[in-house]
Amino acid sequence: MFNRLWLLFAQTITIFLALWFIVSTLKPEWLNRTSNNLLERVTLSEGAYDGKSLSPGSYHEAVKKSMPAVVNIFTSKASTKPKSKKRNDSNDPFFKFFFGDEAPDEEPKSSLGSGVLVSPEGVILTNHHVISEADDIEVSLADGRKFSAKTIGSDPETDIAVLKIAASQLPTPITFGKIESVHVGDVVLAIGNPFGVGQTVTSGIVSALGRDHLGINTFENFIQTDASINPGNSGGALVDTRGNLIGINTAIFSNNGGSMGIGFAIPVNLAKQVMESILQGGSVTRGWIGVEPQNLSKELLESLDLPKGTRGVLLSGILEGGPADRAGMKPGDVLIEINQNPINDVRSLLNQVAQLDPGKDVPVKILRKGKVIELQARIGKRPKPKVSH
Repeated sequence: MFNRLWLLFAQTITIFLALWFIVSTLKPEWLNRTSNNLLERVTLSEGAYDGKSLSPGSYHEAVKKSMPAVVNIFTSKASTKPKSKKRNDSNDPFFKFFFGDEAPDEEPKSSLGSGVLVSPEGVILTNHHVISEADDIEVSLADGRKFSAKTIGSDPETDIAVLKIAASQLPTPITFGKIESVHVGDVVLAIGNPFGVGQTVTSGIVSALGRDHLGINTFENFIQTDASINPGNSGGALVDTRGNLIGINTAIFSNNGGSMGIGFAIPVNLAKQVMESILQGGSVTRGWIGVEPQNLSKELLESLDLPKGTRGVLLSGILEGGPADRAGMKPGDVLIEINQNPINDVRSLLNQVAQLDPGKDVPVKILRKGKVIELQARIGKRPKPKVSH
């Protein structure tokens, strides 16, 4: 009797274990209906990716080509005063135009910005305001290497500076683009080191070309973009979707120090022209005639008894012994043409004279008491701007 009960028990256990094994293998969820693991009851799908193809509309290739040539610039200046004076223009919206922001009144002062490697010899383009008051300049490459840099020269009137580092195995320099290929509406990428967080890429479009009369630089011809540019981006690259350099990021219009969708870059042709002049002679040489010009307003036209459509600039002042004085120009004359090019306003006069070679004789036309007078002026050399500290 006992053996028969034991055999029945053993057979029951065997059948139960067999059933448990089958269920746990084929339908494990039957044994764990109260599980809280949602992952076991969620179906996920993954897209096919071969590791080589790029997302549609990606600018990866442009970034891959240009980003290694963008460097971070760190400057420092040991203050000789126990406390520096605070600027009184902090509420001026144009105060926010310039980056490379200095730390508060502490010793030593430090600032940061960006730059662009343009040659395998270690030549770097950046902004004048990034390095203008620096005692020491350190350049950090995209691969993490750091080098001391020396200033070859700078031009405050266009806010361009040229640095050089002594280093081997540098990244491939950036490729210069053509300003003629840049159009309003083109997609552009801004590369730099905003707020010191590290190398960053932002995208936008070209909002406008030839922006001037902003009061940022003496010579202005900016590319306007809505690509996010912030403190620390100054001196960095503005590139097209091919990875070619089309501008040097310089300024933003902002009421709070951050990007508000209005940024400005020095066009590549102007930056290259200034750089080549600095590399050739250490500075930029520009023409000059020694006048104080003033735009013609409606009131001035009426007071001078001139027709409403008169174009030119009023010479409100003439430097004694300067090129204009020697040519016979007088205060009150209206300069309407120089070197056979019409003068529309003060900005056009400044730009046209600056492009003339010192020592060159050029024809000049002025209006004096309603009569056109032709003169000859010998172009002088524009004095270096006074540096304010």
